[in-house]
Amino acid sequence: MLAVACGPAPDPAPVPGPGTEPEKPVQTPSFAKGADISWLSEMEHDGKVFRKADGTQADLLEVLGDCGINAIRLRVWVDPYKGWSGKDDMLGLAKRAKAAGMALMVDFHYSDFFADPSRQVIPSAWVGDKDNLDKMCTHVADHTTEVLQALKDAGVTPAWIQVGNETRNGMLWPAGQLWTSSGDIPDGHKHFARLYNAGYDAAKAVFPDALVMPHLNNAYEDNAWWFQQIKAAGGKFDAIALSHYPQAESKMTASQYNQQALSRIKALYNTYKIPVFVSEVGVKIGKSDAASVLQSFMTELRKIDGCKGIFYWEPEVYGGWKPAVYGNVAELTRLTGTNQKAWVPYDQGAFNNDGSPSEIMNAFKD
Repeated sequence: MLAVACGPAPDPAPVPGPGTEPEKPVQTPSFAKGADISWLSEMEHDGKVFRKADGTQADLLEVLGDCGINAIRLRVWVDPYKGWSGKDDMLGLAKRAKAAGMALMVDFHYSDFFADPSRQVIPSAWVGDKDNLDKMCTHVADHTTEVLQALKDAGVTPAWIQVGNETRNGMLWPAGQLWTSSGDIPDGHKHFARLYNAGYDAAKAVFPDALVMPHLNNAYEDNAWWFQQIKAAGGKFDAIALSHYPQAESKMTASQYNQQALSRIKALYNTYKIPVFVSEVGVKIGKSDAASVLQSFMTELRKIDGCKGIFYWEPEVYGGWKPAVYGNVAELTRLTGTNQKAWVPYDQGAFNNDGSPSEIMNAFKD
C-alpha cells in the first residue's frame, strides 16, 4: 500500500544571509588575497544580491571565499553621510569577515569622506582645531582608539592597520600637509609624522601585534623619497601599503605600469626589509584585457618575497550601482570642500551584471 502524506508544501530553502554560516577560525595568511568591500552594506540596503559562479544566490563573503579571497579590507570615516563606512557600519562588516574566517585590514581615512592625494579634508567635528597640531593629534589618537577598541570588544582582531589613506601629500590638510603649489611647507614632514604617529601609537596600544602602515597611491612611482623623509621625521611603520590601478592612466600601457610597479615594490622591500602590501588594485571590467592585466600582475607579485598581499578595491560593484551620496551634489561639495557635480559609478568592479564574479576574480584562485 502506498501512503501519501498530505499537507502544505514545505517552504523553499532560504537564501543564505549575513551571519547564517557557522564561524570559521581566522588565521593571518602568509599572502593575503583580499578585497575591500566597504560598500557592501549600502549595496545590500539598495537591494543588490550576489551569486556564485553557478548562479546560486549567496552572501558576498561566501562568494568571495569561493574565488580564493582570504582577507577583507574595510575603510572607516569619522562622521560620514548616513553612517556608511562609519565606525558602526565597519564593525558590522568586520564581524562578518571574522565569521567567514577572513583576516582583516582596517583603513583609517581620518575624514568624513574619501581621503586621497586630491583631498585630505578634516572631519567636520575636528575642523575647529585645524590650526592646533596638538589637538589634531589628540583627535587622531582618540578616534583610532575608539574604533579599534570597538573591534576588540567585539572579538575582532585586525592583522593590518592603515594610518591614513593615500597620504602622499600628507593628511588632515592643512595641519599635516606636505606641500602646496608654492612648494614644500616648512616642517611639513615633521607635522605629518606627529599626526601619523598619533594614529600608529594608538593602534599599537590596542593591537600590539598588528602591522601598522602608511599608504601611498601609484605603486609604479618612485616612492623611496617619501618613506625616507617620513622616517627621518620620526615616522614609525611596520609595513608599507600601496595602490595600483594599471588602467587608470594612459601614459604607458597597462603592462608597462605593472612592470614598473613590480620593480618599485621590490626596491622598497629591499630597502626597508618590511612587508609591502598592494592594499588597492583595480582593473576596468569593460576592457577585454582586464583579467589578463590583473592575472599577470599577481603572478609576478607573488614572486616578490617581501610582498605579503593584494586587495581588490570594491570588486562587488556591478550593474551601474553607486552610493547615494554620489548623486547628492550639495553633500559632495560639503564633504570634499570644493564645488562638485554628481559622480559617476565606479568602473573597476569585478562582478557581472547578475551579481556573480567576473573572470577578473579568477586571478585570486591560484
